[in-house]
Amino acid sequence: MKIIFGILICFFYVSVQGQDLEPRAYANVPKGINVLALGYGFISGNVLTDPALPIKDFKLSTHSIGINYIRSFGIAKKLARVQVSLPFADMQGQLIQNGEQITGSRTGMADMRIRLGVNLTGSPALDRKDFRQYQQKAIFGVSLVTSVPTGRYFEDKAINLGSNRWAFKPEIGISRRFTHIYTEAYFGTWFYTNNTEYLTNKELKQEPTVTFQAHASYYFKNQMWVGLNTNWYKVGETRIDGIPSKTINDWRIGATFSAPISKAQSLRLQFHTGLMSNLGLNYDSITFAYQYVFF
Repeated sequence: MKIIFGILICFFYVSVQGQDLEPRAYANVPKGINVLALGYGFISGNVLTDPALPIKDFKLSTHSIGINYIRSFGIAKKLARVQVSLPFADMQGQLIQNGEQITGSRTGMADMRIRLGVNLTGSPALDRKDFRQYQQKAIFGVSLVTSVPTGRYFEDKAINLGSNRWAFKPEIGISRRFTHIYTEAYFGTWFYTNNTEYLTNKELKQEPTVTFQAHASYYFKNQMWVGLNTNWYKVGETRIDGIPSKTINDWRIGATFSAPISKAQSLRLQFHTGLMSNLGLNYDSITFAYQYVFF
């Protein structure tokens, strides 16, 4: 159980934004495992829920609570997992327009995320008793992340908790565990449907967004671990009724601390911040999560 616990401890990441920093997405675990997590996140800065719509000098403070569930299983003797994330957020914002301070708030559900992944090599679907004897080396996997438009959305507002459109991210991932170090890298691309109710009667179209993230973690003997995280993404050009907007390049880094509190329970703290952004999306984030693992 300690090995399983150490691998799964950081699957959960709470955010109402589209910038992922999620370690362990392709880690080796036994089939039939369940993970239930509850997390709280605080984000401050220019943190629009739709990164395609940056507004200069716009500051947000967002408190979010998320519930996350993961289930592992076998597909053609390969390890697979499904992950469902349900976020709830309270967002407070302000900006200066024509010398006047304007404030606003949004409270409600954000868009749900569903992730389905399969480890194609290096990670067979094993029962718990067989998993204990298996030595992981390199893993290659693929996944599909779907953003479901469940978030609260106002047709006449530019800033919303939900995006009012579907989004799909096919992704490939590589991971490798050494004695005390675990490394991984993912590459994916978001594809979007059109939002035909942007500002009531406008149509928002967006080109694909390219993403890359990498993680390195160090394990201690008691399965406590610390990790470094980074990601880079280039948001595809958006067009509102055919009028193009600027594209966004962003590079973020973060750190994670994870500690077990029992054989099946864990606590995790994560912080990340921006290193480079050419337009908007300049924010700091801290998340705290409790996780329970069961069969």
